[in-house]
Amino acid sequence: MTTKTYLIIGGTGGIGKAMVEQLVAKAAKNTVKTGIQVFATYHNSVPEIEVDKLHWLKMDICDEASIKQSIEAIKEHSSHIDWVINCVGLLHTEHNQPEKALRQMETEFFLKNMQVNALASMLIAKHIKPLLKNASRSGDNPAIFATISARVGSISDNALGGWYSYRMSKAALNMGMKNLSIEWARSLKEVCVVVMQPGTVNTQLSAPFQTNVAKGHLFSPAYSAESLLEVLANMSSDQTGSFVDWAGESISW
Repeated sequence: MTTKTYLIIGGTGGIGKAMVEQLVAKAAKNTVKTGIQVFATYHNSVPEIEVDKLHWLKMDICDEASIKQSIEAIKEHSSHIDWVINCVGLLHTEHNQPEKALRQMETEFFLKNMQVNALASMLIAKHIKPLLKNASRSGDNPAIFATISARVGSISDNALGGWYSYRMSKAALNMGMKNLSIEWARSLKEVCVVVMQPGTVNTQLSAPFQTNVAKGHLFSPAYSAESLLEVLANMSSDQTGSFVDWAGESISW
């Protein structure tokens, strides 16, 4: 029996945790011909979830050495990775909220946004490529490299302004992933690189900004995770370089 192997970056956050729980539940059902193995990362404390087929990895996405070390640790359990999904993102900190005006921009907060929201995914891709290369791939069943982005990272969709650091870092992420999709289409065939908008999800990241969310448009982490996983399951290698939402609808760059 072949084993489908997932790597969820940020497995303790709202969407990432929900993805881990759903993939582990799927593995426990044993209703598919393909076995399932899940790797998930945490930043500080080892999560309490301990079940068969789930391996926790300590990773600091702001430290390339930590990223490399975590990915090397995967090789102790698996020769390949089929899907990688980076769910980590930064919108606000204890000391900084998204900027409403240019005068509020601070260098340190801006660079932190760029490091977490844009650079981390590129470094993960850099080190995970050999494991993706070993995945069993085809046009209709590609390996997946997905990153959670945001609609506010769309330049053409920006009608409100503000949120400088977040918008700019997500736009940078989108460009980086588009670049990656072009490079890997040449050097790593049948891999789908995709940027995803999860909707407004009831997590710590969005908590301070939920007041104006329209009724029915604030998703639970479980609903968003299930939707994103379903969209990815139906993607082909021809769709690499896509920017899509939780329902699979295209978003303009």
